Amino acid sequence: MVEAVQGAGVVVTGAGGGIGAALARRFAAEGARVVVNDLDAAKAGAVAEEIGGIAVPGDASAIAVADARDALGGAVDVYCANAGVAFGGPELDDLADEKAWSASWDVNVMAHVRAAHALLPEWLERGSGRFVSTVSAAGLLTMIGAAPYAVTKHGAYAFAEYLSLTYRHRGIKVHAICPQGVRTDMLDATGSAGDLVLKPTAIAPEDVADALFKGMEEDRFLILPHPEVAGFYEARAGDPDRWLAGMNHIQRKWEETL
Repeated sequence: MVEAVQGAGVVVTGAGGGIGAALARRFAAEGARVVVNDLDAAKAGAVAEEIGGIAVPGDASAIAVADARDALGGAVDVYCANAGVAFGGPELDDLADEKAWSASWDVNVMAHVRAAHALLPEWLERGSGRFVSTVSAAGLLTMIGAAPYAVTKHGAYAFAEYLSLTYRHRGIKVHAICPQGVRTDMLDATGSAGDLVLKPTAIAPEDVADALFKGMEEDRFLILPHPEVAGFYEARAGDPDRWLAGMNHIQRKWEETL
């Protein structure tokens, strides 16, 4: 149990299902007061009712921290920037589809930036606050067939790093969750690329929540629900050309299935 969570005001975006719902349930089970955000108001309401939380539906890229703060009665202690969007697949020219790029940038990166901008003044004044960014192993590595997702998840990870290195000495704790495949609707939407790369080792959303809480107990920035990602990340840094050749092999294998 993470003692700092008991009684804390927690916001989880994209919490109508998948990883977000698992995080909301786990925080509530640990004694937190949880705001459940989702673009789908009905889903947000259902999860909030289940856990005794508060539904604040809306677009995560524009959700006002002030609304969540009011719903919690005054303060946000933990903010989970979990909502994300993914575009890709053989039917999408993802190097040209500017709508996909714009939406991915707005939700996967700028939503985090806007939330941090709104939260930091209060957190810095009191010397505490916790920002949880649901990134993806794609943010450390990459993902075939999904350029907007892979690139913006790199951005989300970089922003989480920036927050941690800039504010950790002032009491701000930051965690970047980087799983590979997780059994969610988003994984199902990845199509044949996800079937090849992600589904064979996919884990349950609850496993991601468990990994986060273990990471919080150990005060770790990087949360790897799939521990093998650490080795992949090391290989990528140690020999980029060899790593890219390996990823290209996976790309060609995927193309053979199309």
